[in-house]
Parts: sequence; structure tokens; C-alpha cells
Amino acid sequence: MTEAKIRIAVIGPGAIGGTVAAWLAQRADFDVLVCARTPFADLEIETPGGSIAATPTIATRPDGLTPVDWVIVATKTYDTASTLTWLDALVGPETRVAVLRNGVEHLPPFADRAPADCLVPAVVDIPAERRAPGRIRQRRDGWIKTPDDAAGRAFAALFAHTPIRAETTPDFRSEAWRKLALNCAGAVNALILKPSGIAHDEGAASVMRALVAECVAVGRAEGAVLPDDLPDQVIAGYRAAAPDGINSLHADRAAGRPMELDARNGVIVRLGARRGVPTPANAMIVALLNAAAL
Repeated sequence: MTEAKIRIAVIGPGAIGGTVAAWLAQRADFDVLVCARTPFADLEIETPGGSIAATPTIATRPDGLTPVDWVIVATKTYDTASTLTWLDALVGPETRVAVLRNGVEHLPPFADRAPADCLVPAVVDIPAERRAPGRIRQRRDGWIKTPDDAAGRAFAALFAHTPIRAETTPDFRSEAWRKLALNCAGAVNALILKPSGIAHDEGAASVMRALVAECVAVGRAEGAVLPDDLPDQVIAGYRAAAPDGINSLHADRAAGRPMELDARNGVIVRLGARRGVPTPANAMIVALLNAAAL
């Protein structure tokens, strides 16, 4: 008897969601569904090892969909309301939900949609850029980290056939804040609309360091374990990256789309205020980017 395929729904085929969906679809025993606002024919990803293609099922409405084994949430944080509509159709009693999002507040928006032991927060570092619907450039194989529990280990195992390094960590909180440190620095790129190479300018780098230093202070107040030299590590990473790389905040601002500013910098200001940690640099850049979007 043929074993049933593992059914996986990916909500949000942007740079990360599309890349993840395409890699998962390389396995014949995975049945991949992509939930999108607008239809497209297929996925083509330009990866570090060459191009891969996939033809998952594409759904533009949740009507008629049934629960799956896994739902992967790869939407932007400002798209939570529309994401919940998809979850209403796709989540059943045995469904596990992995949340691949920026920031450090992965699970609260979905706490009432699945049992706690079926929710998997995931930190993702897969540099990728969406060129057009279904067309993505993946600049580095990257990694995904989840908590070291049963659901986290099961999610990591889905990527065993891919070059993406999916693994668990015993200290997910600290990993999430480390990634936030990287992301918050990218607000400088979004503000001045310059790609990663701007980190070679010492003036821009000093502002990025200030943003990360505040992130470190707030993260520590929240219980994360973060090294003193994390600001320098972040700058070194930007300088080692492709100089024409564009982060998602930059891409969204350049395209006139909403930005995940609250999840990447606003959260540092909010949690800093709650913990009594000053965050003037992040508060300033949030104010400036909000004003620029008016």
C-alpha cells in the first residue's frame, strides 16, 4: 500500500515562503500547497547551487481547503488578519503550525489557532529576493532554527533533503534576539534606500551599531543571552554579504508596500519602554521611516 503523502501548506509565497515551498516540493512524498493573494504558474528559485523549479498547487482563496499536516506561515507580520483566514481552513486537530516571521513575537497572534505543542516558532536566515511572482533569487543556502522540542524537531526534519540547515536550539529566545539584531540594523538600508554595501561606510555602520546595541540591551532585559560584540558581528556580516543585497524592509519601502517596521525596530522600542531600557536610536529610525511612508 502506498504511504500517504505529507501535506504541507505554505501561506505567503514571498522571498522566504516561495523558497521554502520550492525546496519542500522537491520531495515526491510531500504534497505542497501554496496560499497566495494572486495566482501564478510555478516556482523557480535561483539557488547558490543552481536553479530549482516546482509546481505546487496554488490557492488564492481558502474556500474548499481541508486541514493539512503542516502549515508554514511565511506572511509579513502586518498580514496577520488574512493569515488567520487561511488557518481557519487548514488547521485541524493534528495540524502543526510553523511560524517563519521576523521579530521576537512569533506565537501570540496564533495562540488560539492550535495547541501550544503544535505551534513552532522559527528563526530564519535565508537571504533571498523575490523578483516577480514565483521567481526568487536565493543568495545563500541559509538556516532555520526552532525550539528543541518534538514539534521543532519534526519541522527541522522536513528539510533534511535540502541544503538549508534546519536545526533545533535549546535557547530559542536568544536565537530570535540575535536575528532581530541583524534585522534591526537593516532599517538604515530602508531609510536611505541603499543595499548591504552601505555598511562599508563608517557613518552608516555607526548608526547600525547603535541600533543593534539597543537591541542587545533590551534583549538581555527580556532574558536573551547576547554577546557584547554583537554590533560588530552584525556589521561584519553586512560587509561580508553581497554588496547589492536588499533586505525585505528596504524592498518593501522601495516598492511602496507596508513595512514590517514594528516587528524589526518598533518592538525594541516597545519592549525597551516596558523594561526601562532607553532606545533613542530605534525610536528615531521608526519615526523617520513612518514619516517617509506618509
